[in-house]
Amino acid sequence: MTATQKTLGSLSVSPLCLGGNVFGWTADEAESFAVLDAYVDGGGTFIDTADVYSAWVPGNKGGESETVIGDWLASRGHRSDVVIATKVGAHPDFKGLSAATIKKAVDASLTRLRTDYIDLYYTHYDDESMEISEFLSALDELVKAGKVREIGASNISARRLEAALEFSEREGLARYVAIQPEYNLVSRDTYEGELSNVVARHGLGAVPYYALASGFLTGKYRPDTPVESARSTKASAHLDTERGRKVLAALDEVAAAHHAKIPTVALAWLAAQPTVAAPIASARTVEQLQALLALPELQLTEEEVALLSDASA
Repeated sequence: MTATQKTLGSLSVSPLCLGGNVFGWTADEAESFAVLDAYVDGGGTFIDTADVYSAWVPGNKGGESETVIGDWLASRGHRSDVVIATKVGAHPDFKGLSAATIKKAVDASLTRLRTDYIDLYYTHYDDESMEISEFLSALDELVKAGKVREIGASNISARRLEAALEFSEREGLARYVAIQPEYNLVSRDTYEGELSNVVARHGLGAVPYYALASGFLTGKYRPDTPVESARSTKASAHLDTERGRKVLAALDEVAAAHHAKIPTVALAWLAAQPTVAAPIASARTVEQLQALLALPELQLTEEEVALLSDASA
């Protein structure tokens, strides 16, 4: 991966963020280590996880992904070479965004990640039962203590994001530098419009999750083609929509023109959006990773971006 680094506050990150949701879920430790090694060898520097990954798996408690990444960091010695992002607020033992919960959760994440600082710490879901002042003050304390370098927000409304940014500015506290919304070619409605306008106005960077729509935008989901995947039900549902079918056709056309893989094209469309810093995509195997690492090499024309945008409108 050879491309200009992106900035999120004081952080410099690669243009593709590697999602860690599969680590300790559909990828075991050996497979996860292989993907992490190949990602870094390919020039990647930005790894995303959350303390809740993967509590939804029977027998898991949450924190499995962080543990895999922490063990990999300890065995490889890459800590200063990578930007690690994780999240607070959804772990079964640390629900919500009270100050006390945040302070306990960050220490648990630091222990699992086997590090003394987190580069980017997101509030995983907004907690509207809490005043913004409570969780932003707690996050500011973590920054001042050196446990966290920058903060971000995932799954937050435009109204609350605007209020949080205004509060940080007024009180001189750490401010969100990144937002992590669901955003991709078949899921545009939540982010585009009011929320993306707040992001642009305040100079934040968007780091979209589900960048490949749970695998639908890899192109492997086609009519009458069964796919063995833990996420196949959600991904294949897009085949039943006109938008999904139009998007696949447009992706096929652009991919053929560039002799590129379909997931590379889907990520390139996201990367071309003005507020996007780095889309997140995960890979269970090194083979799956190759199309993701090709993202910086693919420059779509304005016409191709428009073709994809029109198909997904």
